[in-house]
Amino acid sequence: MPKSGIDQEALIEMFASASAKQTAQLREAVSQATVKALQGREMSLKNIKQVVKAVTEAASAGALKNATPKVDVEAMLDGALAGMDDALLKAVDANRVALERLVDQGADLQEKQLKKALDDLEKLEDTMFAAVRKAAGGAGLSQLAGPWSEVLGKMEQAGSLTGAQASATLEQMTGQMQSTMRETRAAGMKAAQTLAQSYAALVSGVLMGMSDALRQGGAQSPAPKAAAKSARKASA
Repeated sequence: MPKSGIDQEALIEMFASASAKQTAQLREAVSQATVKALQGREMSLKNIKQVVKAVTEAASAGALKNATPKVDVEAMLDGALAGMDDALLKAVDANRVALERLVDQGADLQEKQLKKALDDLEKLEDTMFAAVRKAAGGAGLSQLAGPWSEVLGKMEQAGSLTGAQASATLEQMTGQMQSTMRETRAAGMKAAQTLAQSYAALVSGVLMGMSDALRQGGAQSPAPKAAAKSARKASA
C-alpha cells in the first residue's frame, strides 16, 4: 500500500475495465477508497492533497487504458471527482462533530488549533480542486487535460458538496459558539442573582439575630442610670 493509503492499482484496473454504464459504481468506489485513505491519519490539508492526488492519478491512468466501446471518459472522470467530493463531505462532517463536542465542553474557537481547523475547512474545496488540477496536468496525462478541465469547470461553477457543507459548518459553529457564550453569561448572571438573594437573606438573618441578642441583653442588663448609681455606691 503506497504512502497515500490508496490502492492505486485496484482503482486503475476498475477504471480501465469500466463500461459506459458503470459511472455510479466508479463514484462509489472512489468515495470508499478516499475515505479509507483519510481514516487513521491527521486530517490536514497536506494529507488531503496527497490522497486526492493519488486518486486523480489512478482514475486518469485507468481511463487512458479503457478500450471499452463508446466509453465516456469525461463521465468517468466526473464520477471520480464526485466520489472524492463525497469522501471529503464526510471529512467535513467528522470535523463538525469534533468541533461541536469541543465547543459543548467550553472550548473557544479562537484557540490556535481550533481556529486552524476552521480555516482548513474554509479552504477544503479549493484544496480539492487545486490538487486534482495539478495531478491531472502531470506527466503522461496530457490527453485528459480537456476532459478534466470540463469536469472541474462544471463543479467549480455549481459548487461542490464539500464546499457547501463546509460553509454551513462554519456558520453553524459560529452561531453555536455565540449561543454558548450567551448561555455562559446567562448562567453567570443567574449565579450572581442567586448569590445576591442568598446574601440578602444572610444579612436579614444576621440582623434578626443581632436584634434578638440586643433585646435579650436589654432585659438582663440594668438600665444605664441604675448601673451608674450602683457603681457609685460600690465606690463609696
